[in-house]
Amino acid sequence: MILPKTYKEICYFDVMVMKKIFDGVFDDEVHSAFLKFGRGDYGDKYLLNGKRQASKWAIKAGAEYVNFLVRKCLEKSGDGPVAMNGIIVSTMDLREEINFEIVKAGNFQGIRKLQINTEIEPAKILEMMDKYPRAFFALTFKGDDFILKVKAKAPKSGKPGKKSGDGPVADFCSLKTKDKSIVDELFFRVGDFKEVSVNHTINVESIVYPQNMNGLKPEEVRAQSKRKGKIIRKVIVDGVEKLSEASFVS
Repeated sequence: MILPKTYKEICYFDVMVMKKIFDGVFDDEVHSAFLKFGRGDYGDKYLLNGKRQASKWAIKAGAEYVNFLVRKCLEKSGDGPVAMNGIIVSTMDLREEINFEIVKAGNFQGIRKLQINTEIEPAKILEMMDKYPRAFFALTFKGDDFILKVKAKAPKSGKPGKKSGDGPVADFCSLKTKDKSIVDELFFRVGDFKEVSVNHTINVESIVYPQNMNGLKPEEVRAQSKRKGKIIRKVIVDGVEKLSEASFVS
């Protein structure tokens, strides 16, 4: 399937792409997440901010983390219905797949948005996330030990959050949680902190085309081509800046 340009810009996956790269894992999810990048530098990606607040953490994140956070919070929500609102974005018409109330369905240039505001069992959303990994689940809901808020809109690639006096900020979604495992996964290799911010620059140095590209269709060449380059990760932990790099071919 050839994705329209607008959807290439909003393809996000519920995986910790940056963590996988720094761990040396280059699987299909990492490859898919990088398909939208051409040669060049892409700054202010995968933005994160975190603060320790008494017995919980307050986290703000860029759109790349939405599916990951939605999944993690759904898995903690138990079996009973959960009140949630927001949108589900996909190139496919998912209305027939949904057996819960849809407030509004929209379709613009092949990008379909389903607005929901209902109570639903977490397992039903998790099943959809497994079946449609390219869909974007911008959902707001809460549980006993967390509150997740996500902007009900499709993100745009190349447009980081609003800028403060210190630069771009993570402002697409926010999470208040007592679950340290989520914090440790988001802020990998950081350790304990009172306040932290994370910013990534993606440098795509070249495109590695498949050897048999002359016998492939254009969409097959695009799907199989790999990006080669490096990630520069800037972490500011309690006022101390730390830089690290990881190379990738994916």
